[in-house]
Amino acid sequence: MKTTGLVLEGGGMRGLYTAGVLEFFLEQKLFFPYVIGVSAGACMGASYLSKQKGRNKEVNVRLVSDHRFLSFRNLLFKRQLFGMDFLFDEIPNNIIPFDYNTFKMGREQFIIGVTDCETGEPVYFNKAQHGDDILTIIRASSSLPFIAPTVQYNGRILLDGGIIDPIPIKKAQRDGFEKNVVIMTKTEDFKRKPSKTATLAKLIYRQYPKIGELLVKRHLVYNETLSLLESQEKAGNIFVIKPSIKVPVSRIERNQDRLLALYELGYNDAKKQYNQLIHWLN
Repeated sequence: MKTTGLVLEGGGMRGLYTAGVLEFFLEQKLFFPYVIGVSAGACMGASYLSKQKGRNKEVNVRLVSDHRFLSFRNLLFKRQLFGMDFLFDEIPNNIIPFDYNTFKMGREQFIIGVTDCETGEPVYFNKAQHGDDILTIIRASSSLPFIAPTVQYNGRILLDGGIIDPIPIKKAQRDGFEKNVVIMTKTEDFKRKPSKTATLAKLIYRQYPKIGELLVKRHLVYNETLSLLESQEKAGNIFVIKPSIKVPVSRIERNQDRLLALYELGYNDAKKQYNQLIHWLN
């Protein structure tokens, strides 16, 4: 366990699968010395590390029907589909408080991946140095292209970490964790297809041409990562937990029944694989 990391994929509202897996881990008191996530993975990972049972479910299922969370009204008036102030200020500070103290006192390393708009390169922030600004960093990592504004932090202009490093396994390995548990939000047969909005991406992000270029080739980056994961799994270096069946949940899903079903699938998949996981860890 001391040399095993936990890698969390993004995926917007499909992150409810990760939330379910992490809820089971919380119940089993299963923690890892190193956790890295992007976008929704970073969101779910934060509540896991603050050890708040049920918080991810409360935030992402119960509150999703609130128009401030996710709505076309937000897009019309604020140019953002997800209400980022609501998600990263109002909820954690007032509605369903985030336990900052437990989070910051935890011994686990927590790394969040973002994309630098000007250089087009991945940037990783860690809890040890940036713990006081963790919600700003998670907000940046969760700022999906087209539907959320960029975030300025630490002298950089940032967007969704999943653009450049969708499943940050290489970073975990570079940081010395050769063995990793990887939680994915897509089923076994998923392959990302070329974007139909490539031209639009270049237009919208003409101020940041590197972002336009990344969005055009995003499918290649993702599918190359899948190939790496497959080879690493065969070598015994990673243990993958991914949805065992398809649940029709989109990145911007608001249907509470579907979101709850995906959450419960994550919980039950983790439960079914738990003994196998423990054997692998040991």
